[in-house]
Amino acid sequence: MSFSAFPLSPEILRAVRDRGHHHPTPVQSSAIPLALAGRDLVATAATGSGKTAAFILPMLNHLQHVKKSGVAALVLAPTRELAVQIAREFKLLSRHTHVRAAVIVGGESMGAQLRDLHSAPQVLIACPGRLMDHLERGTVRLDSVEMVVIDEADRLLDMGFIPQVRRILRTIKRPHQTLMFSATMEAGVESVAREFLRNPERVTIGEVRTPPETIRQLVYPVAQLDKGALLLALLTRPEVTSAIVFTRTKIRADRVSRMLVRSNVKAIAIHGDRSQSQRYAALAGFRQGRYRVMVATDVAARGLDIPDVSHVINFDLPEIPETYIHRIGRTARMGKSGEALSLVTPEDGMALRDIERALGIKLERAAVEGIKAPEILVARAGGSRSGGSLRQLNQRQMAVLSHLRRSAVAPVMTH
Repeated sequence: MSFSAFPLSPEILRAVRDRGHHHPTPVQSSAIPLALAGRDLVATAATGSGKTAAFILPMLNHLQHVKKSGVAALVLAPTRELAVQIAREFKLLSRHTHVRAAVIVGGESMGAQLRDLHSAPQVLIACPGRLMDHLERGTVRLDSVEMVVIDEADRLLDMGFIPQVRRILRTIKRPHQTLMFSATMEAGVESVAREFLRNPERVTIGEVRTPPETIRQLVYPVAQLDKGALLLALLTRPEVTSAIVFTRTKIRADRVSRMLVRSNVKAIAIHGDRSQSQRYAALAGFRQGRYRVMVATDVAARGLDIPDVSHVINFDLPEIPETYIHRIGRTARMGKSGEALSLVTPEDGMALRDIERALGIKLERAAVEGIKAPEILVARAGGSRSGGSLRQLNQRQMAVLSHLRRSAVAPVMTH
């Protein structure tokens, strides 16, 4: 099946071809016809499955025929980064149309947003908090909205935005089409769907609690004080061309990033304490290859479309299986392959057990020669069976690792 099989305008199909896309993903094949037919929709699919285009393309097709002034479509997103990413994709797909969008997010100049609003955009891409600010100031009106998209609905719920989402949607009085997209469909999200969607169609692609099969998942047992050394050893692998390293806290993200930079690894940290401009610059630098490693808290684990991430490394294993699944979904996007490597200490035993139970599999254990793998959980790491061992480190690498153990690693582990 090709995109030309959909009743999309020639201008939209041309933009899709410009993007190099010819065949829709499963969620796009199922969701686009329903959205084009005007149906309310709840779509659940794994991260990286193409959900953004699944709602942008029908939206553009509809808005090309809307002649009335005012905001005709609203997209709600949980984070500033996701909103900007949606706007970037929207701009690419709308390039041959007259449809324009404005981005309304926190951390940006209110004056600049007011200028964008005065240019009469047909689409608002917004985070709930800043959109509520504009609604209360009277600088945004939603009485002409005909289509609403709630993206990453489960994340909106996790972040406590559902009360704001309810208030926003209740300001839209006229009948409208609502599309809800999510990686998971928990009870709270289902409740919102029943409240605001009219007899919605359901699209569920794959086992949403299961990562893509193209991700190879490895567990590296390690002592807490050896984490930094192990991370550096993993990053010496030539196949690690682009990696996201996840930490539990902002402080640890900064310390791990500094440790990598001192070891001549091109790394940058991203987390909630960074300014919006710093976060944009970090993401842009990582996407463009100026940084090989991005060290992140879970602010980067959901919704961001960062292509060609070869590896996700859990420097700190998350305690919640859902978080693990969302993190490793940053690699193997759009059917590509990737690896998810988790540094697991004896203290992480219960978290690893919960993750393996949620996945329904025992994750493969691996080891790096020269770094001791403690006896942990079920299996001893290492051996050719796991396929995860590295070549013996040379003397220079061993010297660097020894130095890290004596200096940089310990402070990383203390918070």
